[in-house]
Amino acid sequence: LQKSIEYIVQREVLDELRLDEVAQKRTWTTKPTLGERLRESLSFSVLKLKQILFSWFPVLGWLPHYPIREYAVGDVMSGCSVGIMHLPQGMAYALLASLRPVFGLYTSFYPVLVYFIFGTSRHISVGTFAVISIMIGSVTERLAPDSDFIVNGTNGTGSVDIDERDAYRVQIACSLTVLTGIFQILLGVVRFGFVVTYLSEPLVRGYTTGSACHVCVSQLKYLFGVTPARFSGPLSLIYTLVDLCRLLPQTQVPELVVSLVALAVLIVVKELNTYYRKKLPLPIPIELIVIIAATMITHFCGLPDKYDIDVVGEIPSGLKAPRVPDATLFSKVIGDAFAVAIVGYAINISLGKTFALKHGYKVDSNQELVALGLSNTVGGFFQCYSVTSSLSRSLVQESTGGKTQVAGLVSSIIVLITVLKIGSLFEDLPKAVLSTIVFVNLKGMFKQFMDVPMLWRTNKVDLLVWLVTFTSTILFNLDLGLAISIGFSMLTIIFRTQLPRYSILGNVPGTELYLDTNTYQEAKEIPGIKIFRSSTTLCYTNAEMYLEVLQEKSGIEIGKLLTAKRKQDAKQKRKQEKERKKAKKQGQENITVISLKETAVNGFSKGQVNRSYHPDTTMSDSDSDTGCHGNEENEEASGSHTQSIILDLSTTSFVDTVTVKTLKNIFRDFEEVDLSVYLVGCQACIVEQLEKAGFFSESIPKSRLFITVHDAVLHILKKRGEADFVLVSHQVHSFHNDL
Repeated sequence: LQKSIEYIVQREVLDELRLDEVAQKRTWTTKPTLGERLRESLSFSVLKLKQILFSWFPVLGWLPHYPIREYAVGDVMSGCSVGIMHLPQGMAYALLASLRPVFGLYTSFYPVLVYFIFGTSRHISVGTFAVISIMIGSVTERLAPDSDFIVNGTNGTGSVDIDERDAYRVQIACSLTVLTGIFQILLGVVRFGFVVTYLSEPLVRGYTTGSACHVCVSQLKYLFGVTPARFSGPLSLIYTLVDLCRLLPQTQVPELVVSLVALAVLIVVKELNTYYRKKLPLPIPIELIVIIAATMITHFCGLPDKYDIDVVGEIPSGLKAPRVPDATLFSKVIGDAFAVAIVGYAINISLGKTFALKHGYKVDSNQELVALGLSNTVGGFFQCYSVTSSLSRSLVQESTGGKTQVAGLVSSIIVLITVLKIGSLFEDLPKAVLSTIVFVNLKGMFKQFMDVPMLWRTNKVDLLVWLVTFTSTILFNLDLGLAISIGFSMLTIIFRTQLPRYSILGNVPGTELYLDTNTYQEAKEIPGIKIFRSSTTLCYTNAEMYLEVLQEKSGIEIGKLLTAKRKQDAKQKRKQEKERKKAKKQGQENITVISLKETAVNGFSKGQVNRSYHPDTTMSDSDSDTGCHGNEENEEASGSHTQSIILDLSTTSFVDTVTVKTLKNIFRDFEEVDLSVYLVGCQACIVEQLEKAGFFSESIPKSRLFITVHDAVLHILKKRGEADFVLVSHQVHSFHNDL
C-alpha cells in the first residue's frame, strides 16, 4: 500500500480584518474607468485596425498563410465528398420547407460562400438541415395554405395554382430567413453569444428528436403517394398521422415500391460505409447514385405517365438575380424567426465547439452568430432559406481529410456547376426517392432515444427536461414546443436553487475538515457550536427557507427563545418596579423602624421580627421556581446548550438585498438570546458586496468573518477559555499563536 502524505500547518487564526493585513488586500481597483475605456475604444492604430479586420473577417487571418502542400489535397477531396452530399440533401430538405428542390440547391451554395469568409470553425458544413427545414416549412404552409390558391372551381372542387402558391412560399421563406439573419447579427454584435447556454444539451437533443418525428411524418405522404389534409396548431402532428392512417387504403403502390427499393439500397450501403469506414478512402456516395439511377429509370421507363408517379418537375438552370424580401411579412414571422435563429445557432455552435475541442483550436461564439446571421441575410436576398450546420456532412468533411473551410468552397463550386449545367437533368426524379434520403439521414436523431435510459441512470432532472421537451415539441409543434421547453428548463434551475441541500457540519478526527454529519459517520459536532451550510447561493428565492432550516437543523427555535426572553425581561422589569416601590415605602417608614430598633434594644420588643427588612420568601420561592422552569424551556429551545452559530457561506456567489436583510436579522435575533453568530468562507467579492450594502456595523464587526470554519471554531474555543481543547477523541491539538 502506498504511504499516505501528511502535512502540518501552523498559523494564526485569521478573521477578515487580520486576513486583509496578512494577505495585503488591494484598496484600489484594476478595472479601467469609463473614460479610459472610451479613449481606448476611440483610439486608432494600425495594429488595432488589423485586429478588428481579423475579428470580423477571420478568413484574412488564415487564408494568406494557407499551407497548400499539407492541406490542399485533403480539402479538395473533402469538398468533393460534401458537395456530392449537398445535391441530394439540398433537394430533399427543400421539400421539408415546402419549396421546390432548386431552392435547396441555392441554399447549399450562397450561405456556404458567406460562411467561408466570416466563420471561425474549420470543419462544420453549413447548408440545409432537416430541423431548420421543417421549421421553415411549418411557417410557409401556415401562411400560404393550398386553400388560398384554389382556381377555376366552386365549392372547393377547383385545382390549386401551384406556381402562384410556390412563388408566395418562396417570398415567405426569404423574408423569414432575412429576419432570422438580422436577429443573429444583432445578437452577435452585442456579444450575446452566451444565450445558447440556456439551451442545455438534454433540451437540444430532446428538441431535435421531436423535430425528427415531425420530419418523418411530413415525408410519409411522399412514400405512400397520398395527400392528407393540412393541420396547424397544437396536436397537428397527431391529426396528420391519423389522417395518413385513414388514407392508407388509397396508397399508390408504384410510389411505395420505388420508396421501399430506394430505402433498402440506401440503408444497406450506408451501413457498409459505416462498417468499412476505416478501409474506404471515401464513403460511397450512395445518395447521389440513387438519385441518378432513379432519375434515369423514371425517365426512360416513362413512369410518370404510366403510373402517375410524382416527380420533382422543372428545375431552372442558372442563378437568379437578388431580390429584396417582402418586409410586410416580418410582423407575421417575427416569433418564428427568433426561434429559428436560436435553434440554428445552438446546433451550429455545439457542432463547432465539438470539432474545435477535438482538433485544438478555438471557435468564437459571438463571431459564429454574426457569420451565421450574414449567411442567412445574404442568402435571403438570393432566394435561400435558413441554414445551419449538418452533423452528417460535417462528419464527412472531417473524416475525408478536410482541414479548413476551403472544403466548403470546393463543395459550393460543385453545387454551382450542378445548378448551372446539370440541374435540369433531375426533373424526372421521384419525390419519393428524396423522401427516403430524408428518412435515412434521420437515423442519427432517432438514435438520441438512447439518451432516455442513460439519463435515467445519471440525472433524472435532465431526463425530465428531455422528456418534457420531446413531448411538448410533438404535441405543440416546433415554435410553441421550444418556448415551453425553455420555460421548463428555467423552472428546473429555479427549483434547484430553492431546494438546496442543507447540512450541519462536524469535525473529522485528526483533521481540520468539517463535513456533513449525516453523510460521514466520523464527522462529530463540536459541543456548543452549530456549523450550518447550504449547498447553493443564499438569495431572495431561498432566504426564508434558509432561516427555517437553520432553526430546524440546529434545534434552535428562535421564536420561542425570543418570546421567553421578552417574558423574562418583562418579569424582571415588574420585579424591579416592585422593589422600587418597596424601597420608597421603606423610606416613608424609616422613623418607625428606628423607634422599633430602639425599643428592641431597651428590651421592650425582644423576640419580635420586623417583616419589612426581609424579602417576601413566598415571592422569592415562586420567582425561583418560575426561573428554573423558564431555563429548562430555554435550554430545550436553544438546542442543548448551543452557544455559537457558524454560517458557512463558501457556496454563495452573490448577495442581494434580501440576503443582507436575512443575515442581519439572524445576527440581531440570535444575539438577543445570547447566541454568537459567525460567517465563514466568504469570497472577496461577497465581502465587497456586503460592505456596499451596509452590512457591517458595531453590532456586526468584520471580526465576525473568518476565512475557514476551523478558524472560527478555534476563535470560539479560545474565547471560552478552551484554547487547548481537544476537538475530537483522538489526540489532536489546535495550533495557535497568542490567540
